[in-house]
Amino acid sequence: MPTSSRTLGDLFEAFEREAFRLETLDDYSKSGSVDAYQAFLAGETQPDDYNAGWIEELRSHTEKGKRVYRVHILSRPLTDYLRFELGWGYHKNVSGGEEFFILDITDKPNPLENVPDFWFFDSESVAVMNYDGSGKYLGSEVLPPEQTAEFTRYRDAALAHAEPFTEWWAKYGT
Repeated sequence: MPTSSRTLGDLFEAFEREAFRLETLDDYSKSGSVDAYQAFLAGETQPDDYNAGWIEELRSHTEKGKRVYRVHILSRPLTDYLRFELGWGYHKNVSGGEEFFILDITDKPNPLENVPDFWFFDSESVAVMNYDGSGKYLGSEVLPPEQTAEFTRYRDAALAHAEPFTEWWAKYGT
């Protein structure tokens, strides 16, 4: 598949209106925040500075009126990793202005079966996120512009079937 010379980092620096993320995995524990995840599993309290770098980046965008939002496709019961990600990560990232939605497929078919994780910027640029079978991040691939329409449909379907995280968490959070 041909790619451009742009990177995921370039897309984050250049987006002007919105950055959308679709998450499809139940476990990203090999992709970062490994120490924090282990602390969570050990029952430790979340450090005040948890995710501080990402919060700062979020604020740098959202204070300029840019939207950063994501949908996570999941089913219950939650994996330990999802309890960590949602309980520690999502709650903290909201303070930086990020918006979260949950597409819970516990009792219904997945409307986005086999769709990869991706970031989608300004409805113009897509970076597919690649992971191995254990949730380890392997890198991203910026796709050519002609594939944008396909990812617009994925984003719109995800949002149409999802509910705001805070509402979902009030019903199912632990």
